[in-house]
Amino acid sequence: RTPGKSLVDGITSQVGEKPKFETAIQQHREYVKALQRCGLTVTVLPPVEEFPDSCFCEDCAVCFNNDALLTRPGAISRMGEVAHVASTLRSIFPKVDEVSAPATLEGGDVLQVGSLLYVGLSQRTNLAGIDQLSAFAARRGIKVEVVRLREMLHLKTGVSALPDGSLLLAGELVDHAAFAGLPPSRRIIVPDAEAYAANCVSIRGRVLLPAGFPATRRLVAERGWPVEEVDLSEFRKVDGGASCLSLRF
Repeated sequence: RTPGKSLVDGITSQVGEKPKFETAIQQHREYVKALQRCGLTVTVLPPVEEFPDSCFCEDCAVCFNNDALLTRPGAISRMGEVAHVASTLRSIFPKVDEVSAPATLEGGDVLQVGSLLYVGLSQRTNLAGIDQLSAFAARRGIKVEVVRLREMLHLKTGVSALPDGSLLLAGELVDHAAFAGLPPSRRIIVPDAEAYAANCVSIRGRVLLPAGFPATRRLVAERGWPVEEVDLSEFRKVDGGASCLSLRF
């Protein structure tokens, strides 16, 4: 979804200047082009000024191959965003379910790796939301592993999957019990100074990575994956990352 001018008032934990709207628009255009270079057909929805964070549409649904689950965001100011993606998803998927109160669930807390979903228990996703997602996933043969977060906003703030299923890990997730059993070859530690780059997107054998993080780029490239870099500096100012700006299926 194209950012609205209200993006400057988005929810943030960052201290400092607000996003520059015109720069954010240009960065969003480049982000869309990067998705297209990775081979995706991209539907861009119009801005919704009423909801400053609505360009972070990943939080509004969890999508599988043939169906989708509309979420219920944990931030009260974002709950109305879901209605603005629902009709588009219903035009694409034959079946669309919905999370219901008192559950909260945001897509930024859901990472699929093969037939496993890692789901963050976070500030935005509660146990009731995880239970409803687990039931939805189980009917599709997908298991759920809960990852309890203490510091991060979302699970995918600190972990992403590369095309081969290995994981980029940062911050509190580096030593988290949920990932401790993985073989070393599947655990790629992002330097603390580049933790923002732990949120990236794997698309058809390519990796979409925030620009400006050379050590993380090298870690990915050393695995043999081509990297597409895109500047997301304005979205970072409102706690947005590479995965947040799209729903991919």
